[in-house]
Amino acid sequence: MPLPEHGAPTDRQPSPWPGALDLATLLDVLENQGVLSHGQAVEVRPAGERRRRVLDRQRQLDQGDDCVPCSAAEVLASFAVSALDDGALVTELRIAQTLAKASGLRLQRIDSLKLDAKLITASVSRAYARRNCALPLGHEGGKLLVAVDSPLSSDVADTLAARIGQPVQLVLGLRSEIIPAIDDTFHFRATLRSAAADLGEPLTDIGNLEQLVKLGQSGREVEGDDKHVVHAVDFLLRYALDQGASDIHLEPKREQALVRLRIDGVLHTVQQLPKLVFAAISSRIKTMARLDIADKRRPQDGRVKLSHHKPQGQGEREVELRISTMPTAFGEKIVLRIFDPEVLLQDLPGLGLFPRDLEHVQKMIHRPHGLVLVCGPTGSGKTTTLYSCLRAIASPSLNIATIEDPIEMVMEAFNQTAVQPKVGLTFAGALRTLLRQDPDVIMVGEIRDAETAHNAIQAAMTGHLVLSTVHTNDAPSTIARLVDLGVQPYLLAASLLGVVAQRLVRTVCLQCREETVLTKEQALALGLELGGEQFPVWQGAGCTVCRETGLKGRTGVYEVMAMSEKLRRLISEPADSGRITRQAIEEGMVTLREAALKKMALGLTTFDEVLRVTAEIDG
Repeated sequence: MPLPEHGAPTDRQPSPWPGALDLATLLDVLENQGVLSHGQAVEVRPAGERRRRVLDRQRQLDQGDDCVPCSAAEVLASFAVSALDDGALVTELRIAQTLAKASGLRLQRIDSLKLDAKLITASVSRAYARRNCALPLGHEGGKLLVAVDSPLSSDVADTLAARIGQPVQLVLGLRSEIIPAIDDTFHFRATLRSAAADLGEPLTDIGNLEQLVKLGQSGREVEGDDKHVVHAVDFLLRYALDQGASDIHLEPKREQALVRLRIDGVLHTVQQLPKLVFAAISSRIKTMARLDIADKRRPQDGRVKLSHHKPQGQGEREVELRISTMPTAFGEKIVLRIFDPEVLLQDLPGLGLFPRDLEHVQKMIHRPHGLVLVCGPTGSGKTTTLYSCLRAIASPSLNIATIEDPIEMVMEAFNQTAVQPKVGLTFAGALRTLLRQDPDVIMVGEIRDAETAHNAIQAAMTGHLVLSTVHTNDAPSTIARLVDLGVQPYLLAASLLGVVAQRLVRTVCLQCREETVLTKEQALALGLELGGEQFPVWQGAGCTVCRETGLKGRTGVYEVMAMSEKLRRLISEPADSGRITRQAIEEGMVTLREAALKKMALGLTTFDEVLRVTAEIDG
């Protein structure tokens, strides 16, 4: 059955949404396209209107009177019927894919990180966008690309084309993605406009190194407690948490300020703020972190704890933000690091260790005394590994103490101390004092000097389990690093239980992954000898879920070197890193490169990720 012309009369129950498909027409289209059987359509049709009323009533209770009614696609998806061809559930996405095929429109998923808020608010009003479920996405081929949720929305193209004076190209989207994007965009932009109107325009931008003066204008001092500023900050924080960001960067520029989120290790620009509103947002964030809002010349550090509602009604979670300010050429740059317990505090098996390595780590941390080291560059997940190890052994019978710079995540099960060099509380000094506090397990944030290294070795040899980190590239080179810091090789051999080197690799998106094979050039770059065989691997084609990157989420890659009698003898000699590496490999150690290749072979990550994280390692 072909789709009816927009506005064509039908004898069906009219949709409450202009230009929208009614359920009966939608069922006919899906039946004609072979997605549903006639029997399924007949079974669903009489119950559709009743189901729509129930869903609309529930949505009104959850979202208030301003909520939008359910579409026919959302109503049908709620019946959880199975498709004829593959038996999968007929979801809103599957319905949209079928409508796109039937209508000839392109299906476009909505990536909220790539929306142009200024374009959207300049092209349509919020009322028009919501009433017609129409979201401008950008320009393509001289036309304005607009996402709609129904193939019958052709009048939207005509109306917008007349309004903005340029051609409009419609693409098909999901209402469950379009409406939230409209609401978020207009709410945040309205908040910024209200804040700018309340604050006025300052005479001079004192945060700009160039001291650009705008004459003939007056205004008042920006305030961080303005309700619109509070709402803007709340929106940014909630949005970052919903997107799974690890960091929020607020960066002042000459004419505006940028908001960037780091997601899976990659920065995305998500908002542009007026310079004046940025100053107020900066003050609000500094107030939340109990920093001095008047001092804009010196770096400051603070922290704040937030309670956040999870998406899809999954309850609440508490997250901690570590806030750092730094004066730059155009004002204070602020970075908020997000410490989510669900990410930072994981069970050991969830870190991505292979079974042999997991067994070795568990044996190390359950020993009564000794030294366990985790190494890797900044941002490789060392803190997560340490916290996971402490959680695995925590019990009321153990006194677990940590010395950190700063405290990454406040945990009641541990006695945590933050390094404060200004008052003389260094890693080494705190560790000396801590040994008089009857600890069983000690976690030292980092061994970075000779005194800390010496004290850690002494603590490990006097009945304490000590966990710490060292900045080295791989596990064997950690031995040489500690010897360089002045640790006697025989003491290191006697106290060291093992070393864990690690990296983080991005994982292949499960929604768009597809199988391929390594090319000869790629195999050569990884040091693989394929001969005439093919090496199957997976990669992401790119979709909205992974923001067209083909990668979603991260997992750890580990090199675990557990101590043996032969390794202890080599350390005592002392032997060089090459001999230690060869012996560890002979005893079964999987190198970082090999571990990354195994993850690639299992379809968890890609060639590019393997090469990126192991580029400095001689495979």
